Amino acid sequence: MFESLTSRFSGAFSSLRAKGKISTSDIESTCQEIRQALLESDVALSVVEDFIADVHEKSLAALPTLQAGTNQANAIFEIVNASLVEILGGQARRVRFAKNPPTVIMLAGLQGAGKTTLAGKLAKFYADQGNTPLLVASDLQRPNAVTQLQVVGESVNVPVFAPEPGNAKTSGIYGGNPVKVAKAGVEFAKSKLYNIVIVDTAGRLGVDEDLMKQASEIRDAINPNEILFVVDAMIGQDAVKTSQAFLEGVGFDGVVLTKLDGDARGGAALSISSMTKRPIMFASTGEKPHEFDIFYPDRMASRILGLGDVATLAEQAKKAFDTDTSAKLEAKFASGEDFTLEDFLEQLQAMSKMGNMSKLLGMLPGAGQIKKQIENFDEGEIVRTKAIVQSMTPSERRDPKLLNGSRRARIALGSGRKVSDVNNLVDRFTAAQKMMKQVRNGATPTGMPPGMAMPAMPKVNAPVTKKKKSKSGNPAKRAQEEGQ
Repeated sequence: MFESLTSRFSGAFSSLRAKGKISTSDIESTCQEIRQALLESDVALSVVEDFIADVHEKSLAALPTLQAGTNQANAIFEIVNASLVEILGGQARRVRFAKNPPTVIMLAGLQGAGKTTLAGKLAKFYADQGNTPLLVASDLQRPNAVTQLQVVGESVNVPVFAPEPGNAKTSGIYGGNPVKVAKAGVEFAKSKLYNIVIVDTAGRLGVDEDLMKQASEIRDAINPNEILFVVDAMIGQDAVKTSQAFLEGVGFDGVVLTKLDGDARGGAALSISSMTKRPIMFASTGEKPHEFDIFYPDRMASRILGLGDVATLAEQAKKAFDTDTSAKLEAKFASGEDFTLEDFLEQLQAMSKMGNMSKLLGMLPGAGQIKKQIENFDEGEIVRTKAIVQSMTPSERRDPKLLNGSRRARIALGSGRKVSDVNNLVDRFTAAQKMMKQVRNGATPTGMPPGMAMPAMPKVNAPVTKKKKSKSGNPAKRAQEEGQ
């Protein structure tokens, strides 16, 4: 979403770094370039003006204190980064849990913002942490909204309270009243000991009196611990207008951005928190249930400025890679055992759990410089590689030396690939295996620059052997030595 903005920021700071010693006019031109970039990204004008004024004032104040010879551009960069974190909300905020369960979370927003899908993602997020969420279907206006929530709930293995069919022709025991459904859902959760209740409410195509009235009645009936305003990050300036209308009409405690993976300019993310004085609490970055997380302003600022998001990347890797498997691989590495194709297959399966590889690669620092390579990354390559390894027998995975011509032909046939693909994989794996041995032994791997070698790993339980003494050529003396 922020590709254009990131590119403009990178260009501005590249010019600034080329200056060496920075003057007042350099700061003026950089601020003007950043201002133009933010406006083109649909950031609200008032937010842009406040941001630029803050950066301009702090940069000019810091200029006299910067010593000659220091990288002055980096100092200005840090000021911009800090100001960007500030307009994004400062610090991440979690949901406030009720002292006496259940914790009630009410979702509000316009129709089409993605509330129903978001409800399922939020439920999965807390279920994965050991909580027991319940989804409540109180959107009885949109056709099939109840059915959609039931399907979403089933996909993430979270129960749904849905006593009403949710269509205009028929009604259930609550007479099609969404307020009664929401209240009954909370009572049901208390009786069944669910500790989180997520109430999905109806939206409209635009802000109107009926929408505000129904949302306010549901709020008063269930007394939620958190009201989350769900907004489509792709609607630009309208996101700010809508959020302000909901804030005045219903009130909310935090914002959830959906469709943050879209190709829009991203102004909503940079405007809402500053304009409403409410934090962005969660962000949805894709269609899959796991593509959802807490919104971290500092990490988002880092991505916008082209520094990547290594912290989120590490967290996703930690979730995907099984702890026991990782510990087993570490032990194998330390003991000197070879990394096998079975181990490689486990790593590939874990990578598949991490999600879209292009998105993950985009979190790396400097990803903007290899944008074309990332865009051209073939997601199917992981699937094809897995197919080749899975077509091998366990003994072949443990010992690739067994792979003669006939075996490779059989593997190619079983995986639907060419023999040359199998050969290429085996050759690359053998080279990687050799490099790992070099790293383990403290040598500089072939192709790596000097100084990049890792320290030698200690051998685990290595037997201590004494150096053998040479035997004497004199028979009598040799007999005496053997006796000793």
